Amino acid sequence: MPDNLLDIILVEDNPHDIELTLHALQEHNLANRVMVLRDGEEAVNYIFRTGEYSDCGICEHPSLILLDTKLPKIDGLDILRRIREDERTKSIPVVILSSSRPDEDRIESYRLGVNSYITKPIEFEKFARNIAQIGLYWAVLNEPPH
Repeated sequence: MPDNLLDIILVEDNPHDIELTLHALQEHNLANRVMVLRDGEEAVNYIFRTGEYSDCGICEHPSLILLDTKLPKIDGLDILRRIREDERTKSIPVVILSSSRPDEDRIESYRLGVNSYITKPIEFEKFARNIAQIGLYWAVLNEPPH
């Protein structure tokens, strides 16, 4: 396996969606590490190295954050807002994966600087294919700043 594979933060509270996402990424060999965070507060603590993650500062930048919008404790749009307002994290690519279809969420996500907004399909095969395409784009095609 190549050393330059994608490191992903997956912020998702639905166990089924977590399982499907991890399966799709692993099936296509797209990630060395995927950090799964199950609520907004845990995500903020991990991304900004506060709370239980305060021991190393912001020491590792992921290649991608996959972020659900509807999360316990702190919602995904608030997390996105915090990421984009902080100089240390604002260049990290963020892709919203949401079951929600309201135009307001999509419009607000782009206003806040999301890189992409994708509605989760219900069908397993389509969901897995979308995750694989997202991973391929960010791992192979995208050229991040160094």
